[in-house]
Amino acid sequence: MNPFEMVVAIIVVITVGRVLMARFGVVHSKHGEQVAFRDDGATKAENARLQEELRSMKERLAVLERLATDNDTSSARLDRQIERLRDPK
Repeated sequence: MNPFEMVVAIIVVITVGRVLMARFGVVHSKHGEQVAFRDDGATKAENARLQEELRSMKERLAVLERLATDNDTSSARLDRQIERLRDPK
């Protein structure tokens, strides 16, 4: 590989890297090599939507855990009360 091909290859690699960084919203700060993700309106809206969905899923999981761990005494008691109401003695 001659020196000119190597220079072109380096430029292509750097360009592809910069395009990918721009595509995924990665930005560098002016003071060093810190990498941060871009915070624009669309990202914030998506984060809010995902947080709301996560909260909803946690609530549903709590209900399912409560149903799975409830002992049978409460349902059996309810069944007995329903049967008493059905049998008018």
